[in-house]
Amino acid sequence: MNTVSVADRGIETETEGGWKATVLAGLANYIDAGSIVAGSAALALWVEIYKLTPTFVGLIGAFSANAISAGIGALIGGRLCDLYGRKKIYQYDMLFYAFGMLWLVFAVQPWMIVVGFVLVGLAVGADIPASWSLIAELAPKGARGKHSGVAQVLWYLGPVVVLLMFLALAPLGVLGARIVFAHLAILALVLTLFRARMKESQAWVDAQTAQSEPEAGRSFAIVNGCTSWRELLKPKHLKSMAFLVVMYGMWNLYAGTSGFYFPYILRTVGDQSQTVSVAVQAYNFALSMLSILLVFMPLSDKVNQRMLFAVSAAMQVAGMILLAVFPLTLLLALLYVSIMALAGGFGAQSFFQLWSSELFPTLIRSSAQGLTFAVVRIGLGFWSFFVPALTTTGFHTLAWILAGFLAVSGIVGTIWAPRNEGKSLAEIQMQREENAA
Repeated sequence: MNTVSVADRGIETETEGGWKATVLAGLANYIDAGSIVAGSAALALWVEIYKLTPTFVGLIGAFSANAISAGIGALIGGRLCDLYGRKKIYQYDMLFYAFGMLWLVFAVQPWMIVVGFVLVGLAVGADIPASWSLIAELAPKGARGKHSGVAQVLWYLGPVVVLLMFLALAPLGVLGARIVFAHLAILALVLTLFRARMKESQAWVDAQTAQSEPEAGRSFAIVNGCTSWRELLKPKHLKSMAFLVVMYGMWNLYAGTSGFYFPYILRTVGDQSQTVSVAVQAYNFALSMLSILLVFMPLSDKVNQRMLFAVSAAMQVAGMILLAVFPLTLLLALLYVSIMALAGGFGAQSFFQLWSSELFPTLIRSSAQGLTFAVVRIGLGFWSFFVPALTTTGFHTLAWILAGFLAVSGIVGTIWAPRNEGKSLAEIQMQREENAA
């Protein structure tokens, strides 16, 4: 019997309202990445002002919006999304985000920086599964990659805006950093107002209705009216989560290190100025946006996704090996950034959002995304704690380790990636149910 509910059919027509909802949901990516990069750009300033030790810098990285706190937020928020709806999470978590960001705006002691990043991380982590699920459920057949790509463009736009602001405000020192953090807090409040007008995901509403029907029509284990964790932990779903964790987790160890610490590394290892290090990072994210717009969005719904992913992975491994072999000069940094940005736009980050939305049915979609995202970000948090110490013993050693992470991610993604291009959510779920039978 076909157990795919009406909820997994997706929205089959592309509307202006669908694009508006995609942008409003995708702005979570802007705020997430903006928070990470704002912290990375401010890190060197904080080190100078507060005389932070490598251990404390590692603590900030570990519990930042880039790592552990975001993972915990995703785990909690993802589960709540499936139980109570996407809207309840994405409508209110931005208020929590703004509160956390104010700690960074007014921080006058190192411990306030940690508190601020923990609160911000919890908020953006909770928002990610809510927004990604909504985007997938609104996207029409044959355009899910295109809609996901919009969210990824916003993920890279956040850093570009943040870093350009840091460049313009560089003469103000730490005051400039406070202004950048304030702009993110204000955006979160404005986003809260716009999201209040959004409707609940119809796919989630239909799934809840279908699960309330007589027992014979159910496809999930229900406990107290809600989908139980036992459904999520079934072998077919565990296999999908394991694939995502390894593919994205290995890549994210590289990306998290580069995203949060690269300006810091350029200043301390490459002996570049704050302005140069921030400018290089801004160039990185701007080029990534172009890659998403010109490669991922037009092609991900049409071509062999495994091959597209494999090309990206090979390019990024080659780029990291350059950094591992040659001295860290400004010219090498620009070459490295060019390769990594071009490849990254149609690589692991974009495909993780797309595949994590496709591999799970509606009633456990956000829970699965939250759990995988939590494992990845918490793992990054533990890794981030040791990065500053590793850079003091030799940056080339760290670069070789990161190249290894990228190689593992590339191999796993190329071999085990799904082939869902052009299919609706209903077709994907029907095929998975037939394969599991």
